[in-house]
Amino acid sequence: MLQIHELVFDSWGRRFFDDATISLPVGSKVGLVGRNGVGKSTLFKLILGQLHQGSGEIGYPKAARIASVDQEHPATPVTLMDTVLAADVERETLTASLDTAEPEHLGEIYARLSEIGADRAPSRAAEILSGLGFSHADLARPMAEFSGGWRMRVALAAALFAEPDLLLLDEPTNYLDLEGALWLEARLKKYPNSAIIISHDREILNNSVDHILHLHSGKLDLYPGNYDNFETQRAERARLLESNKSKIDAQRAHLQAFVDRFRATASKATQAQSRLKQLAKLPPVSVVAAERTAPFILPSPERPVPPPLIRLEGASAGYDGSPILRNMDLRLDLDDRIGLLGVNGAGKSTFAKLIAGALQVMHGDLRRDRRLKVGWFHQHQIEALDPSDTPLEIIRRAMPEASDAARRSRLAQFGMGVQKVETTVANLSGGERARLLLNMVAMEAPHLLILDEPTNHLDIDSRRALLDALNEYAGAVILITHDRSLMELVADRLWLAADGTIAPFNGDMDDYAKLVIDRARQAAKGPSQVPQAAAPPAAKAAPKAKVPTGTARRRAEQAEAALGRATAAVADLDKALTDPTVFTKDPGKAARLGADRAKAQAALDAAEQEWMAAVEAYEALKADA
Repeated sequence: MLQIHELVFDSWGRRFFDDATISLPVGSKVGLVGRNGVGKSTLFKLILGQLHQGSGEIGYPKAARIASVDQEHPATPVTLMDTVLAADVERETLTASLDTAEPEHLGEIYARLSEIGADRAPSRAAEILSGLGFSHADLARPMAEFSGGWRMRVALAAALFAEPDLLLLDEPTNYLDLEGALWLEARLKKYPNSAIIISHDREILNNSVDHILHLHSGKLDLYPGNYDNFETQRAERARLLESNKSKIDAQRAHLQAFVDRFRATASKATQAQSRLKQLAKLPPVSVVAAERTAPFILPSPERPVPPPLIRLEGASAGYDGSPILRNMDLRLDLDDRIGLLGVNGAGKSTFAKLIAGALQVMHGDLRRDRRLKVGWFHQHQIEALDPSDTPLEIIRRAMPEASDAARRSRLAQFGMGVQKVETTVANLSGGERARLLLNMVAMEAPHLLILDEPTNHLDIDSRRALLDALNEYAGAVILITHDRSLMELVADRLWLAADGTIAPFNGDMDDYAKLVIDRARQAAKGPSQVPQAAAPPAAKAAPKAKVPTGTARRRAEQAEAALGRATAAVADLDKALTDPTVFTKDPGKAARLGADRAKAQAALDAAEQEWMAAVEAYEALKADA
């Protein structure tokens, strides 16, 4: 699908690609990995023609459609649904041509629309949008009403809907919550064409791709399999290179010793010259240099407080007198590792503010030990940094009594080298800012760490370093993240924000991922099927009086019969439209059949929605009976 041959590209005073060569298989899902700043996004720009290589070739089939998601969708008056549907240019063009096409061409147009599944487009678009967090009511809203972050999701939805031959995604989960990331992971796994994904999300690289493309030292190396396979293969390659280098170094030393000993001896001069020629022919062997990642410093609390750290009893919290979360009954102990789940807007950040002490409880009780120390990291801290500040000035305010040498030493522990300590925040990367703040919120050895999306700007190795630090930290942790791998490896209990409260979720991340995907699939069917939020499994209730189910059962049976009739009507029309003589002998009839087919499909969709609603209502009554 994509071939890169001897690519060379220089810019900004450095060489990004040096004779890089690679060939990607058709239909492959490729994870593009490499350290921050190595040139991954630059490669995308070269493929798209936004930058021009110095030499070499980047080739793909002439008719191939290539798309990327590099900016938010513009704020237009067009509705969300129409915006996404317009991404399929061929369908839009064919549909528009129906009004002006000559009767003899209508058959060809309808045949092509049927071939590309045009009738399924609205439901497919709705499913994608639902998976990315949009509600059914959002579909009719104009784009101008959505914020920039949500318009980024629209751009991603449009690209997935259009299904280009080569899809380029640069950190697609950065503007998604955990639910969106889980859905995207499943969607990419089933993507029908080729895709290249830049991501630091280990789960996507393990579960959604079949190749890893490693960019390093200006070269591109392709590894089959997922990210775990890549790490294993790369470690084995490094071991073989090290072994080969040791052998050649030993041979080189042996030859050089002979030359040094006998170069001046006349009887051995010829042999010495022969050894020199052998030395010159020995190939240079470069060993892959280990890429060091600075650790995170998360000191454990020195003096534990008696349990529980925090207890909530019937607690409510919100803003301006309006509660967002109600009736919370929760307990947090020193050894708890809580993963907080829930869609955007469900109240996760409100809960973090409440526990951190930035928000007061409105009703009920929140009890905490007065000696409790909390370290709270959230994304707004990164955005609120003064661009003219430096790490040294920031830590000077945090350590006013320490010497300058002690401050610099502490920054060095954080991974801020000598050249970075006096660099302005504006010139630090997102990962460097996140690393600085993560280390600083833990400086006072808090009893509880609240981490709200701590990995957004961290590469895979830094995420692993954070995981290691959290596993060594002896305090409690509340974790909000879209990084499934971090959630699974840190959290030992899951709480779910849903239905205006927070309660324990009785399941693991696999259960939650299934719930998210099923919810998106059901939400695409219509408003009657859209759950507002997933509720945690409830405790067994006392027996209830038997509920009559006869009316609901009859409704379900009638809906099923109506669905069967609607399905048969669509099948009959499809059969009629497959007869080529209809279009040649009676174009007018063909046009009428096409219009009838559209109406029948709408009736089928409505019947399916009614059937699903009736069955769910009947099953719910049976469960209560």
